[in-house]
Amino acid sequence: MSVDTGSSGAADEGGSADDGDAADSAPDGSARRAAEFLDSVRESARRIDRSPQLVGLVRRARRVLPGDQGFGDPLSVAGDGGARAVARVAERVFPDSTGASREAGFAALQVWQAVRERTGRGEGDTEVTLVFTDLVSFSTWALGAGDEATLRLLRAVAGAVEPEIVARGGRVVKRMGDGLLADFRSPERALEAVVAARAALADVDVDGYRPVIRVGIHSGHPRRMGDDWLGVDVNIAARMMEAGRDGNVVISEAVRGVLDPLWLQEQDLRLKEHRRFFLSRARGVPDDLRMYRVEGA
Repeated sequence: MSVDTGSSGAADEGGSADDGDAADSAPDGSARRAAEFLDSVRESARRIDRSPQLVGLVRRARRVLPGDQGFGDPLSVAGDGGARAVARVAERVFPDSTGASREAGFAALQVWQAVRERTGRGEGDTEVTLVFTDLVSFSTWALGAGDEATLRLLRAVAGAVEPEIVARGGRVVKRMGDGLLADFRSPERALEAVVAARAALADVDVDGYRPVIRVGIHSGHPRRMGDDWLGVDVNIAARMMEAGRDGNVVISEAVRGVLDPLWLQEQDLRLKEHRRFFLSRARGVPDDLRMYRVEGA
C-alpha cells in the first residue's frame, strides 16, 4: 500500500511538472502568435494604404475639395502658417509619400487651410515686416537643366530657406516660382531669418548650380486679404528685392529706421545706401524711395 501510494505520488508529481512546463510555455506561444497576427494586420494595412487604386481615389477627391490640392508638397503655392506647421508634423506622422492615409490627412488640412483663408480680415493697423526672395540667375540655369533638376533644386531651396523663416516666427505667405513672400512681426527677426537662410543655402548644389537669393525687406501696414497681403507696402518690399540684383539683401528706409545700430553691430551687419534710381520711378512706390544694402548678410 505504501509503495503504491509513493508511486502514485511520484506519478502525480511528474504529471504536475509536465503540466507546469506546458503552462509556462503556453503564454510564450500565445504572445508569439499574437505578435505574428499583429504583424500580419500591419502588413495588410500597409498594402491597402499603398494601393494605387485607393491613393488615386483620395487624390481625385482632393481635386474637388476647397483649398490648395497640392497641400503638403514643399512647392505648394498657398497656405497659412498655422496649417503649414501642422503639415510639417504630418510629414513625420505620414512619412510614406505614397500612402492613402497621408493623402487623406492632407485633404483635411487642405480644407482647414481654405476655411482659414476665407475668414481672413484686413490688418491695416498692424505693422508687418515683409520679405521677398528670389533666386539669382535661376531662369537661365533652369532652361538648360530641365524640369526634373529644376524641381529638385526648388525643393532643396525650400528645405533650406523655409525652416529658418518659421524658426524665427515668420510665415511663408506664398511661393512664386523660384521666390517667396514671408511676413514677420519685427525687422530684426526677419533679418535674422534671411542671414540664416542664406547660410543654409551654401550647402545646396544641384547639378553644379549653387543657389543664391536676393532679398527685399520692408516694414509697413499692408492690408490683409484672406491669406495674402495687398497694398503699396507690398510693392515696396518687391522693389527692394528687385534692387538686390546679383544677390544682395536690400532693406527700406522704414526698416533701417527701427534697426538698433548696436544690434546690427552684434550681428556683424552693416548698412550702406543702395542707389537704384530707376526704381524710384517704378509704378506703385513712392518717388522718394530710399533703400540700403545689408553687408555681412
